[in-house]
Order: sequence, then structure tokens, then C-alpha cells
Amino acid sequence: MDRKGLLLVLSGPSGAGKGTICDKFMQNNKDVLLSVSSTTRKPREGEIAGVSYNYITKDEFETQLKNDGFLEHVHVFENYYGTPRQSVMDNIEQGTDVLLEIEIVGAMQIKKRFPEAVLIFVLPPSIEELESRIHKRGTETQSQIKLRLERALKEMKEINEYSYFIINKDVDESADYMKCIIKAEKSSVRRYSEELLDFYKEEK
Repeated sequence: MDRKGLLLVLSGPSGAGKGTICDKFMQNNKDVLLSVSSTTRKPREGEIAGVSYNYITKDEFETQLKNDGFLEHVHVFENYYGTPRQSVMDNIEQGTDVLLEIEIVGAMQIKKRFPEAVLIFVLPPSIEELESRIHKRGTETQSQIKLRLERALKEMKEINEYSYFIINKDVDESADYMKCIIKAEKSSVRRYSEELLDFYKEEK
């Protein structure tokens, strides 16, 4: 039975650890494709162009946006972020599962356009731990950290829009939860009922 790939969306407040979970998950799940987002922000230390993000100019981003080149996009802290459309849709049509690690606003755009997408919300163990993680980055001022925490509390109210949640206490455990979620979705009657019926009709 031929099935399309899953469109997986992982998001959560900044500092919840979604990037770390993605890295750990992808180490042991090579059959899933991690989509590389495009952004207009400058690379952080250790980030690699084409792997961490596609780094493009504001003009390039806005041109692609006008041409419907993104599945979703957001404007956060004076920078654009977006998921390139064509490569994601091509892989899903070919049966490959594609994982997006994106902002919550972008996840809601995906849900509206692709209700079959699997949305997973990453939560920190506590607000105190979230603040500690943001501090450890050393990339934000105190006022920026305060804004991020305020935004995180607001974003957590969106959890009811998601299919699943993961409380990120331990990255290995969180990555295992992701694998379990994918297995459950691949056995979803709701998702694959038509394909199943067609398959067994053909078998006759």
C-alpha cells in the first residue's frame, strides 16, 4: 500500500529545547527528512548555512514570499523565518516523512492549510528551567529575556491546537516520544482509511 509521507511539525516556546530534540531524533531516524528553514537573521556561532538554516536577504525572502514559495512564514524579533514549499511537498508525495521545527505562529499556518499535519508541542519542565536555558545561551539582553518569557507564557495557551505534547525533561526520552508519535500516526485509521480500503479492493 503506497502512502504519502507525514508532515510533522515540532514547535514550542523559545528555550523549550525543540532544536535539541530534533538533533537527537534525527541521529537515529535517518528515514525522516528535517526541513531546513530559510531566515534573514545572521548565523549564530556554530550554525552552518544549508544545515542549520538557509540564510538569505530580506529582499530574497520577500520575493519568494510573493511567489508563494513558503508553506509558512513568521516575522520574529525583526527577522523572517519560513519553510520552503516545493521540497517539502515533493518529499511527502514520494512517501517521505518530513519534520518541520518552526515557531508556533508558523505551526498554526500549517494547521490551517494542511489539517492532516501532525503538530507536536514541546514544553519545558518549568518556567524557571526555561529562563535558565535562555540565560545559558548568552545571546540575549536581560530585557530580551524578559520579552521571551512573557511570549512563552502566551504561546503555551496555544497547546490545545496541537495533536501531541512532550515535556522536555530529558532529550533522549523526548526523542523516543517523537518516534512513538510517528508510529501511532502511521497506524491511524482516520488518516489511512481510504488507502486501506482501496488496497484490499485491489487485492481481491
